[in-house]
Amino acid sequence: MSRIGKIPIDIPSSVDVKIDNGEILVKGPKGSMNMALVEGVEITQKESQLSFTPIKEIKNSKALWGMQRTLVNNLIIGVTDGFSKQLEINGVGYRAQVKGKELVLNLGFSHDVNYKIPDGISIATEGQNQITISGSDKQKVGQVAAEIRAFRPPEPYKGKGVKYKDEFIVRKEGKKK
Repeated sequence: MSRIGKIPIDIPSSVDVKIDNGEILVKGPKGSMNMALVEGVEITQKESQLSFTPIKEIKNSKALWGMQRTLVNNLIIGVTDGFSKQLEINGVGYRAQVKGKELVLNLGFSHDVNYKIPDGISIATEGQNQITISGSDKQKVGQVAAEIRAFRPPEPYKGKGVKYKDEFIVRKEGKKK
């Protein structure tokens, strides 16, 4: 039995949920999102709760039960509160700024790195070394943060580069004389 799959999801009063033809549509204050449902999991809506049960005839329904519940819960959280990730830039001369629909990064290359901000994502810079990525789709927010970090991942000797705010960089000792 899935511990996560058994827990029902409470639907806030500001959120509208519709289930039809193997798809779920969630509307809330921060927009609307939809997702295709997995065949092996049955969703029942009673008043302001969603509950999930696996269909016993389908082989991998128990494996997909908890995942389906988590994905639907992420939709509901996304349209009510949204998701955000914070990045930190460390290094002399490294900085970030938002210009229109682009994030301009100075990361020690001979040129600036221009990152086009995708639809549904908002990026804000606090100072020159802090980047906050926010949006209603958890997967998209994480993907954008990973793409920005990949331009210059933190290196282990001085810690220069782009890292997540809560990430810990294991430092290596430099050369010995």
